[in-house]
Amino acid sequence: MSEIKTIGVLTSGGDAPGMNAAVRAVVRRGLALGMKVYGIYKGYQGLIDGVEGEDIRELRAKDVSDTIQKGGTFLYTARCMAMMKPAGVKKAAETCHKYGIQGLVVIGGDGSYRGAEKLANEGINVVGVPGTIDLDIACSDYTIGFDTAVNTAMEAIDKVRDTSTSHERCSIIEVMGRHAGYIALWCGIANGAEDILLPEKYDYDEQKLIDNIIDNKRRGKRHHIIINAEGVGHSASMARRIEAATGIETRATILGYMQRGGVPTATDRVYASTMGCLAVDCLAAGKTKRVIAYKYGDFVDFDINEALKMEKEISEYQVLIARSLSHNYYKNEAEGRETED
Repeated sequence: MSEIKTIGVLTSGGDAPGMNAAVRAVVRRGLALGMKVYGIYKGYQGLIDGVEGEDIRELRAKDVSDTIQKGGTFLYTARCMAMMKPAGVKKAAETCHKYGIQGLVVIGGDGSYRGAEKLANEGINVVGVPGTIDLDIACSDYTIGFDTAVNTAMEAIDKVRDTSTSHERCSIIEVMGRHAGYIALWCGIANGAEDILLPEKYDYDEQKLIDNIIDNKRRGKRHHIIINAEGVGHSASMARRIEAATGIETRATILGYMQRGGVPTATDRVYASTMGCLAVDCLAAGKTKRVIAYKYGDFVDFDINEALKMEKEISEYQVLIARSLSHNYYKNEAEGRETED
């Protein structure tokens, strides 16, 4: 039996498909180890407010039944500005002590991790689980919700391509990701986009896009798909400028929050469940100030301070792949000239 008898779990920041699977795993793994498990509602704000029965509720196994297949988070989530201030962190720690919460599992992105780090400095045993569709947690090659978000976006882009082809137009499709371009890159490869605009790589040379569109039309291509990352943005104004410069009908589609919802994929369910269980096991083993990660094909844990110092770069090879497979860059190396598919 673990010395830790009572734990809490919360979801923080943006919601992500698979968060419910992670919460379910924390609850049932905790119960299996003889722990009492509290669900903390509305993220850190619920921890600060600490109203019993409203913000904090003890969870049983049946309370997480029929949740694994649902998107979003049944614990609800919010961005909490109060956690940016020492008084808010102190109040959150006091709530943990009030309820006897000896270990806390925080499911969220890098902002959530920073809140967890502050709580750890107040003496609360904390373990973070990467929950964000953006895939921008540096220490982990996978984050909960990314797989579902990419698949949702991919299916939507396929549909936009159908109408783009029918109308012989250029379509700029904006996907989420905040300041990271992982969703855009994956969709660009998966959907066979002609151009992919990544905040990490885009040089804002719009003339290059215009030239690509004109060249493709000259070669007989009847549509042009541009995947635009949220971190680049301004898709609507970009579409107007491209249409004016090319004479080709150009439309912008912003997929938006549909990417954060929906039924989680098997990958998100299984990986989230594994990470949730590992978080509880870390607490049971006496570990604190840890974050769970998927790295080099295995589930591991890092010191939270070490994890927050890590920097993540977009894969240069995947960018090269995207360019090589694009209609714009496909070249016949033997002849040294562009060819048609």
